[in-house]
Amino acid sequence: MELALEWGVRVLADQLVILVAEDDQEIQIIVEDSLTEGGFEPAIAPSGEEAVTLLKGNKGSYRALVVDVNLRGRMDGWEVAKHAREIDPEFPVIYMTGAGAGKWPSLGVPNSILLEKPFAPAQLVTAVSQLLISRTPKA
Repeated sequence: MELALEWGVRVLADQLVILVAEDDQEIQIIVEDSLTEGGFEPAIAPSGEEAVTLLKGNKGSYRALVVDVNLRGRMDGWEVAKHAREIDPEFPVIYMTGAGAGKWPSLGVPNSILLEKPFAPAQLVTAVSQLLISRTPKA
């Protein structure tokens, strides 16, 4: 990661932006705070449809997807992850669920991580870090 000088302030040139698809505002805040404290920059999408729009419109901007399995609207988290993998077949995906863990083997994308609610904030940061590290090309 390189530092760049912008308006006299040093900023990370390669910001690790994580797209979060979560419709519950209280959980959004917890996830956002956890990721920020872990050194990531969260971008919140309150619906599956909005998450897919952001993924398609900003290809390459996001480094991973953290998605609630049960989202309000027409698109659930399983479907959002499939769209992410259509854009990038190795895109890191972390699912969050309170009741859908049993469907992960059949509906989840390969090489993803599932966190069952409630989970500790450190578990989320660890899961994101683990998937990002495993994706890093070997020299």
